[in-house]
Order: sequence, then C-alpha cells, then structure tokens
Amino acid sequence: MNIQHIPQIKHTDSGNFFLLAGPCAIEGEEMALRIAEKLVGITDNLQIPYVFKGSFKKANRSRIDSFSGIGDEKALKILRKVSETFHVPTVTDIHTNEDADMAAQYVDVLQIPAFLVRQTDLVVAAANTGKTVNLKKGQFMSPESMKHAVQKVLDCHNENVMVTDRGTMFGYQDMIVDFRGIPTMQQYASTVLDVTHSLQQPNQTAGVTGGRPDMIETVAKAGIAVGVDGIFIETHFDPANAKSDGANMLHLDYFEGLMNKLVAIRKTINAF
Repeated sequence: MNIQHIPQIKHTDSGNFFLLAGPCAIEGEEMALRIAEKLVGITDNLQIPYVFKGSFKKANRSRIDSFSGIGDEKALKILRKVSETFHVPTVTDIHTNEDADMAAQYVDVLQIPAFLVRQTDLVVAAANTGKTVNLKKGQFMSPESMKHAVQKVLDCHNENVMVTDRGTMFGYQDMIVDFRGIPTMQQYASTVLDVTHSLQQPNQTAGVTGGRPDMIETVAKAGIAVGVDGIFIETHFDPANAKSDGANMLHLDYFEGLMNKLVAIRKTINAF
C-alpha cells in the first residue's frame, strides 16, 4: 500500500513512520476536536503522516451496560468535521456489512476489528467501497494467517490495504507482541503496530478491560526499532474518565514527548 493514496495525508516524503491516533471512541464533538487539534500540531511539527482515529460505535463490549456510542450518524459527522477542520484523513471501525457503505461516506480508512478479521463478507464489503482497509490481526491468529485476509481485499481489486498487529493472547488475561511477526506481515502489506491495544489486559472479572499504559513507550520504541511502517496509539486528555479503553490509553500530555523519541529512533534506523 502506498499511503499517498489516503486523501489529505501529509508529510509522506519525510521518511517517518505514519501514525493512526486519537480517542478510542467519539464521545462528543468538543473532545474530538480538542484531541485532533493537539495531534495535528504535533504531527505537523515532526512531519509525521497522520490519520485521526475514532470509533463511531463500540460493538464489542464486555458488558451490556458498557458505553457503545453517541449515535452512529452523530459520531460519523464529528469524524467528518475533524477531517474538514484540520484537513486530515480519518479512520473508524466497522462491524457489519451495512456499516461499510455508511462509514465510507464520512471517513477515509475503514478498520476491521481483530475479532472480525476472518469474517469474509465484512472484509469484502469494506474492500468494495474502494477505501483503504486496515485489517487488525486477530489476537488468536498467527502473522502468517494474515496473508489470506489481505488477499481477500486484493481480490476485490483494492490494493489499499494495511495490517495492524494488536498483540496476541498470552493466557486468559494478558497479551504480548511477537515482534517476529512484523517482517512476516510486511511481506503481505504495510504493517502497523497498535501499541495501546497490545497492552490490554482483557477478560477481567469486573467486566472492564485493564491495561498497562506504563509500557506504551517501551512497546512503541521496540516497534520502531524493528522497522514497523506505522504506529497506532489511542490517546485522551482524561483517560481515567474516558468512556472506553481508558485503562490502556496514553495521556495526551505525554504524546509529544513520545513522538519526539520515536522520530529520533526512526532517523537512526533509516541511516542503516
């Protein structure tokens, strides 16, 4: 995939990794614009190709009373406003075939959640929109098996596809990143490391997913060091009160410092 095919993406000749970042879920217009403004400023300054991320709904929840969204169309319109206000592309998850056509009217990249990446009809529906498709590797899947998910998109005559590693289950309540999988998946498509979801601690007895945000910098640095094409990070100005995945998000105040370090590592890697 050539990231230049993503509408409005900037700094593609900088030699940097590209970045998918934003809140887990769209909680409202003010919060989305506030986070986007901060991230656009950071990425423009560091010349990082940037895509704003926000889920318009959260279909995969541990409990029925967990936050799932503010309304599909309302959230999608906010994503469009982010794009129009800051002139950046946007990405959101889809969960059903019907979501694909609806979301494609508002965003530039359609993301297939890890639990759904083997659902052929869903992957095909996303590919047939012509949008760039981000396939999240299932927590239960090998890196080699993602070849077949990528092929489903290519068979729909859509070459704009990327793969994201979001960790692999390690027991019942923890996840690890097997960095050997990065070069393997790069044989099939541009490969992204989802840093924050890789640090989730799922299946907690309280029905709320835990996480290890203290390890975000460590995993992100390792990803850049092994040559990943892109980085995925969820961030919020108040993770403790975020309505989804707050336990593993990076506080927005720490984002610029981390990006400075990752850009420095990338420059070193590029010298080899």
